[in-house]
Amino acid sequence: FHREGLQPERWSNTPQAVYALHAHPYRKVLMVVSGSITFTVAGTGAVAMRPGDRLDLPARTPHSAVAGPDGVVCLEAHHP
Repeated sequence: FHREGLQPERWSNTPQAVYALHAHPYRKVLMVVSGSITFTVAGTGAVAMRPGDRLDLPARTPHSAVAGPDGVVCLEAHHP
């Protein structure tokens, strides 16, 4: 993240937490630190993520997600 000039923020959620379908006006970059999460991305399908996996979502891309059975901890940054 830092090599790309991004300032990541850490967030986490409990097992099986659900993020409803939504989109952001910015490019979102996300990396899993621990646990797991599955994103469903419009036009791509399900993306199962584990520690070290990275997801780059273009601005305005509809997506939803479900945290894994042990919850999830992520780093996330936004491109303007």
